[in-house]
Amino acid sequence: MQINRELFEKTPVPRALAALAVPSIISQLITMVYNIADTIFIGMANDPSKTAAASLSFVLVFAMNCFGNLFGVGGGSLISRLLGEKKDSDAAQVASFSFWGSILLSAIYSLLVFAFIEPLMRLLGATDSSVGYAIDYAFYVIVLGAVPATASLTLANLLRSEGRASYASFGLGMGGILNIILDPLFMFVILEPGNEVKGAAIATMLSNVVVLIYFLCVFLYLTNKTVLSISPKICIPEKKYVYSVFAVGFPSALSSLFACISNLIINNLASSYSILYGDVPVAAIGIAKKIDMLPMNVSMGLCQGMMPLVAYNYSAGNYKRMNGFTKAARNTGIAFAAICIIVFQLFGNTIVRLFIGDEATVSMGTDFLRILCLTVPLLIINVQTCYTFQAMGMGKQSLLLSSMRQGLVHIPLLFIMNYALGLYGIIWAQLISDSLTCVISLWFYVSSYRKLFKGDDKDIVAP
Repeated sequence: MQINRELFEKTPVPRALAALAVPSIISQLITMVYNIADTIFIGMANDPSKTAAASLSFVLVFAMNCFGNLFGVGGGSLISRLLGEKKDSDAAQVASFSFWGSILLSAIYSLLVFAFIEPLMRLLGATDSSVGYAIDYAFYVIVLGAVPATASLTLANLLRSEGRASYASFGLGMGGILNIILDPLFMFVILEPGNEVKGAAIATMLSNVVVLIYFLCVFLYLTNKTVLSISPKICIPEKKYVYSVFAVGFPSALSSLFACISNLIINNLASSYSILYGDVPVAAIGIAKKIDMLPMNVSMGLCQGMMPLVAYNYSAGNYKRMNGFTKAARNTGIAFAAICIIVFQLFGNTIVRLFIGDEATVSMGTDFLRILCLTVPLLIINVQTCYTFQAMGMGKQSLLLSSMRQGLVHIPLLFIMNYALGLYGIIWAQLISDSLTCVISLWFYVSSYRKLFKGDDKDIVAP
């Protein structure tokens, strides 16, 4: 069993970060493209109800990602720290526990969604014209696809924890490309006209199944070449490791859950304007959020590349090198955010028009996108700070930060801004939420660093 310890310990910071972050960013972008492809292909029907249905169902995908984040981020962070301590056999047990735990919880989730699928769609804001399409999408992507999607996400995170980002990124990227190929095949060739939403959902589900098969083959190939294991014989590690997985993974899962809840609230508040605009507000918000995923996915790729490097060096006691990775990731993310703001402000209308030809949806979606993109630099700082604490195993700190952005701050603001400014207030709420969270996040980050590295002020410079 072996890992590339030189990458973690000696490779120059920019090069080491690029080695893990670039493949992760590429896979994130491909994943984003196939999510966007669903919306573009469905939008070809020029039916806001179908576009809205896919947007509503995507909330359940956020919830599904909770399990992948719980075990993938929690387990991956712990594995990197154990490798830094040279505890390879313990890392193998944590990997197996994370894999089988994600399968168990995602299976339970898929059964619950199946049992309550129509009430869930209504709760999410589906109208009479969109509920049938939403049920079709959720059945294939969640009920049939939750286990392969969650298990694949978990395995990708476990591979990154050992520095094998290329395997993880290729698998997720392959799934995205396959989905883009299968989308038009199922939507416009295999299924009858009118089943665009169902076709997109089937394509997504089948792509996730193929990705899981790929990852299982990778683990089989890496037998005796990796410290990682998914053998059920060692899936129960020491209690302290189980606690550590949940302590670090829960904040990440909670962040996904709050994102799910806030999107549920957004869709419900937006659908309350259906008397005036029909399904246009929900469709416009869904499109704007899909486009705004570009900087978010780049940020997530940076964080995924940064996390094992921070975790390993924190555990090994190399705090100066650890801090170098956090600063490099943050600065790169902010620079990219500035580019996104310029592009979305100048070409927002053209970009939204790629998704749908309905003029009312294009106009409203452009307005929403130009507001949402202003939050990107703040979002990157907040996400990167939270991932840093997760990498260091600081569950309480990351839990607080995860709870604030999409939960404790954003959710109350949605109701306040909707009451004060109406439909557009719902969109402005994210900018205010991210601004408040960023101030709190940076203060908390700086004060925690000063306490943790009290004796190393010369080497560790707080942001």
